[in-house]
Amino acid sequence: MADPTLRVVIVDDHSIFRSGLRHDLDHRIDVVGEAADVPSAVAVIAETRPDVVLLDVHLPGAESDPIGGAEVLRIAAPLSPATRFLALSVSDAAEDVVRVIRAGARGYITKGASGSEVSRAVRTVADGDAVFSPRLAGFVIDAFGAAAGETAATDDELDRLSAREQEVMRLIARGYAYKEVATDLFISIKTVESHVSAVLRKLQLSSRHELTAWASARRLL
Repeated sequence: MADPTLRVVIVDDHSIFRSGLRHDLDHRIDVVGEAADVPSAVAVIAETRPDVVLLDVHLPGAESDPIGGAEVLRIAAPLSPATRFLALSVSDAAEDVVRVIRAGARGYITKGASGSEVSRAVRTVADGDAVFSPRLAGFVIDAFGAAAGETAATDDELDRLSAREQEVMRLIARGYAYKEVATDLFISIKTVESHVSAVLRKLQLSSRHELTAWASARRLL
């Protein structure tokens, strides 16, 4: 079965880049809107409610945050709860990566990525997984690992999880999509979702990003 068409909004203050990216994305990605600054981004996201927003990090028009992309996330995400946000930026600075991820982006790739790489990243994020350019993943793991506050696994932590929850936890932390976990463990996607919710609750984590950092810091991947 072919992948479904995904509806995408491109947010970037350079029209030439937006035009080139639109042309390079694969044919099953439908660009339903574009924006060049924070106010227009919020407006087009609220109007179109896309599956994924490709979001530049540094945007004009921010009022409350020096990182315009983070401001878009904080304002627009509640207006379109099902939309996923993928940061796409020329910046590979650790502070930019961490700030935007903390604001709610599901991934961060640099503008050196090819059209096919961006297309794959869009699908990965739409499926609920995180995606990062290789050299940026370490920033996220370091940041959220530090937030977790520990560097070694303890029996007590893992004892909070059932054997099945530990299996699901490791696969999710490695970046598997829910449907891939379901196939691998011969369970339903709904069961995977229930296990993930239980894992996050028991470990007092709030997202898959934090779960990946938690497992990586404890060498459980």
